[in-house]
Amino acid sequence: MIKLTNVTKIYAKDTLAVDNLTLEVRDGEIFGFLGPNGAGKTTTIKMIVGLLKPTKGSIKINNIDINYEPEKAKKMIGYVADEPLVMEKLRGIDYLKFIADVFEVPYASRMKRIKDLLEDFKLVNSIMDPVSTYSHGMKQKLMLIAALLHEPDVWVLDEPIVGLDPESSYILKKLMRKHANSGKTVFFSTHVMEIAEKLCDRIGIIDKGKLLYIGTIEELRKLKGSESLEELFLELTGSNLPQLEALDKEL
Repeated sequence: MIKLTNVTKIYAKDTLAVDNLTLEVRDGEIFGFLGPNGAGKTTTIKMIVGLLKPTKGSIKINNIDINYEPEKAKKMIGYVADEPLVMEKLRGIDYLKFIADVFEVPYASRMKRIKDLLEDFKLVNSIMDPVSTYSHGMKQKLMLIAALLHEPDVWVLDEPIVGLDPESSYILKKLMRKHANSGKTVFFSTHVMEIAEKLCDRIGIIDKGKLLYIGTIEELRKLKGSESLEELFLELTGSNLPQLEALDKEL
């Protein structure tokens, strides 16, 4: 479970990135977090996993406040960032062993877990190579394996499908569904409406730091009409008309 209550993030120069955000992601569900570029998705995710502190408000992971008990909360989270940033001078296997040590994964279970995930994501043949030789997609797979290695209750994935080949994308989606069906939590952001529509139990739509909608896609259709999720998303987040009018005046 993830619970955000009145969370606000203000950067320097009074830039409001997230504005009084309240939402709850339940156990046993896949929750899709949608919004245009610059809407506040990644800032929200970084606050959830403890990389950023909110200006105000509280964030709880399985009822543990991440601001007051960060280590306890972070052990429950498997996090994949929007960019695969890993230690490139290490071999892939050494990076995974390092992550296993950080999360205190017992030796016997870590080896089975690593082997299973390497086979799932088809990375067995490259795991002894330096990470610096990996493609973007391979680094993304390594990040996913590292995030899932300690079998966390809560998955927080920022654009996890980007960079994956179709087979790995399919495998990840199956793992996400299996994790949610076991009573655990999956929170992920995406720009791909088709993935959100097929995979999510509920969605949240954010724009300019404000939560515009939270609920199921079917509930949104009843509220707004029977359009596709892409059309509903565009309707909720508005158009660029005011900005274009301002640009016309400048030109």
